[in-house]
Amino acid sequence: MKSCLVLEGGAKRGIYTAGVLDVLLENNILTDGVIGVSAGAIHGCSYVAKQLGRSIRYNLKYNDDYRFMSFKSLIKTGNMVDTNFAYHELPEKLDPFDHQAFENSNIKFYATCTNVQTGKAEHILCPNLKEHYIDYLRASASMPLVSQIVYLDGKPYLDGGISDSIPLKAAFDLGYNKNIVVLTRPQGYIKKPFSRLWLAKIFYKKFPQFINTLKNRHNEYNQTLEYIKNLENQGRILVIRPSKYIKISRMETDIKKIKQMYELGRNDALRSIKDIINFLN
Repeated sequence: MKSCLVLEGGAKRGIYTAGVLDVLLENNILTDGVIGVSAGAIHGCSYVAKQLGRSIRYNLKYNDDYRFMSFKSLIKTGNMVDTNFAYHELPEKLDPFDHQAFENSNIKFYATCTNVQTGKAEHILCPNLKEHYIDYLRASASMPLVSQIVYLDGKPYLDGGISDSIPLKAAFDLGYNKNIVVLTRPQGYIKKPFSRLWLAKIFYKKFPQFINTLKNRHNEYNQTLEYIKNLENQGRILVIRPSKYIKISRMETDIKKIKQMYELGRNDALRSIKDIINFLN
């Protein structure tokens, strides 16, 4: 049976996932696949490349750089996250991504994106993260209203979390039967309706299916949580989620909170390590 990590997004909140993944790497726990959404994909690719500690290192080092994530970047470039900085300068020069290790890995990596034309999720298999495929990673993490639409092969894409925040069903459909789900919200979280739907209707008036997906996102998300709960109770999946609530925003700049969220991910993974090994075996 093939195993897969299903990684939820959450922007800066996703550093929790980086903590979990680093513990897995430290214990040489490698799955057959990784399917990540937004921040989950961003941190998941470093796991595939076995770059232990990379995510937390560059998050702390460049936290104060406006190009990393800020309204200043949005005003200057049209993107909350500066495209050239985050997807070229950072992985190519400042904290190099190990492309060779990624491409030589036996782990298949999927980035979840939302097709803005159809409003549906697409789970893109990325054999590498150069040129064309790095833009699928960028699309997966391009939050609505604060990111420009990413056009690839003539198709418009944005944040995968809009259409499939936790792609567990997709993992099963891809043939992975042993799935470990890493969530970035604690037990009991219930998603509320998208608060800026009125603005999205203006921004994306040419894409009615996308607007409809945004409108129903909270329902789909909460239904997915019920689906996860049922499978978890049956022992068919293993779930790692924040064991306590840490108030951290999607654009958090407080290094102390970022460190706390990362360490929480590490601690929760360490407490679950025996369960993870038993589940995969």
